[in-house]
Amino acid sequence: MDRTEKEEVVASLHKTFEDSSIVVVTHYSGLTVAEMGDLRNQMREAGASFKVSKNRLTRRALEGTKYQPLENLFTGPTGIAYSEDPVAAAKAAVNFSKTNDKLIVLGGALGDEQLDVAKIQSLASLPSLDELRAKLVGIISTPATRIAGVLQAPAGQIARVISAHSASGEAA
Repeated sequence: MDRTEKEEVVASLHKTFEDSSIVVVTHYSGLTVAEMGDLRNQMREAGASFKVSKNRLTRRALEGTKYQPLENLFTGPTGIAYSEDPVAAAKAAVNFSKTNDKLIVLGGALGDEQLDVAKIQSLASLPSLDELRAKLVGIISTPATRIAGVLQAPAGQIARVISAHSASGEAA
């Protein structure tokens, strides 16, 4: 890799760090190519990405970003999971590490706040942004459905009374 390629990698990583709301740092020692492909697919499905790069280039890309305090985590075979959704990268990394012990979550950051492994695991247990939106829509639409049912009930009762009254009038 020549100097211009390294500069392009650093610039690309720097932009990635600026655009991401969460970064999760992992060790991936011993993962096969198939397992790495599976990890990337799971990340993509969750709305996150996973990238492996040289630690020295990553530390250089961290300079001037809100994730600069993470630079001490970049030793050994490290990879980064990142996403715009604050939960997606953490959830995908933790779920994959549960099924494959070769991926170890080291730490990360959510915006300016550094996260240890326990905080990342608790963040991963939260519902995703799409799940929260669906719950919110359900909560908002339920009262409207109930109001419509309550408003229709008296009209239905009046119709049944009138029908019963007219049936009794015809019988007499």
